[in-house]
Amino acid sequence: MQAPEPTTTGAAASQAADAHGAAGRTAGAAGTTGTARTADADVLVVGAGPAGSTTAAHLARAGLDVLVLEKATFPRPKVCGDGFTPRGMKQIIDLGIDCSEGNGWLHNRGLRVVAGGVSLDLSWPTLANFPDFGAVRPRQDFDELLVRHAEKQGARLREATTVTAAITDERTGRVVGVEGHEGPDKRPVSYRAPLTLACDGVSARVALSLGIAKDDRKPLGVAVRRYYESPRTHDDHLETHLEIWDRSDPEHPRLLPGYGWIFGMGDGTSNVGLGVLATDRKGGSWDYRALLRSWLDGLPEEWGYREDNAVGGIGGAALPMGFNRTPHYRPGLLLVGDAGGMVNPLNGEGIAYAMESATVAARCAVQALARTGDSREAALAAYPREISRALGRYYRFGTVAARLIGNPTVMRVATRHGLPRRSVMQALLNLLANLYDDPTTPHHRKEGEWSDRMLGALTRLTPAL
Repeated sequence: MQAPEPTTTGAAASQAADAHGAAGRTAGAAGTTGTARTADADVLVVGAGPAGSTTAAHLARAGLDVLVLEKATFPRPKVCGDGFTPRGMKQIIDLGIDCSEGNGWLHNRGLRVVAGGVSLDLSWPTLANFPDFGAVRPRQDFDELLVRHAEKQGARLREATTVTAAITDERTGRVVGVEGHEGPDKRPVSYRAPLTLACDGVSARVALSLGIAKDDRKPLGVAVRRYYESPRTHDDHLETHLEIWDRSDPEHPRLLPGYGWIFGMGDGTSNVGLGVLATDRKGGSWDYRALLRSWLDGLPEEWGYREDNAVGGIGGAALPMGFNRTPHYRPGLLLVGDAGGMVNPLNGEGIAYAMESATVAARCAVQALARTGDSREAALAAYPREISRALGRYYRFGTVAARLIGNPTVMRVATRHGLPRRSVMQALLNLLANLYDDPTTPHHRKEGEWSDRMLGALTRLTPAL
């Protein structure tokens, strides 16, 4: 692929480039053709969502020159439930971000499960590896908080920069940079670096430009959400409703493979939405916005989830699940977060796994860029193995379970017989949220031992992806 010549919108346009010495680095180590040309950074990060900003923060903290390319400008809205489980909070704490309530985080103690007229409050487990609280924070605020944190670590950010494709070496096929356009006039730009991290979300433009397509055999979810002014704005539990019905045919209502959520935002509003698995071809014809309105119309009117109380419109997004885009590494490029299909197939959680995969990617990148030749390649090739080791068995199990959940009969039986049993539901919560310790880890609470052993055994017995 022939790239346009670099413009003054590259690293030279940023004063931070001098502080990191980026102008003195060359792309020769990345295998560029012809004479070595100046690289724009040690690492290019495409996308400044949770995956990109987390990666950038870790890399910059390690002393690498990182250039983040983001198509939007901050602050920017994102379609999301705005809820964080303890798994996500762990990643935020590991970054060194103040996630106290005094710093604008609304903490919660657990998950409320509602179905069949039964409501059950379940606490987040007390574990060695994860905190015992979740939180709520608007994505519009959260994403900017993350990227500004990355900038404080030394990462450089270029907003309004849309990356459309990877640049590859004509001889080797190795990714040596990216190209796209920048600013309101969409002037062509290109950037080069020894390593590129594609953190560009479900659109995955960088991967698609290389022919890395999604696997349609893996589950795909769709989520829609809207904000409403509501007296339920303060709640110490995230709330999930397990019965979502498609009543477009009144004679044959259909129980859908998904759930609805109600997350109080603490600011006078609630984030209310639903996520549905598109497990069959009929899923593509569902009107998700109509489904959301139909579900909300069945909730108590005093909660306020009606058109007159709506704040903004209904937003929707696809949820790429269960490693639905691979390989996660090809020479010169890592796929991170949603770009690699890393949403949890059991509960639709994406932020925690975007940040988790970003941490692994950053660790591999730091090791690689301290080396040369085959040793560098070995460090980069370790990324997909580490991701598979961390999540592969769980995601394969989740993919199988997602198919079962797609069966209305299975869903109905699980709801009817599971909800009345608190211990079963607590174990199910831990499984859905991927929250359990290694069975050999000493437990603060004895009741955690049996469920951790069971959940650990389920994932160990499942072949890795």
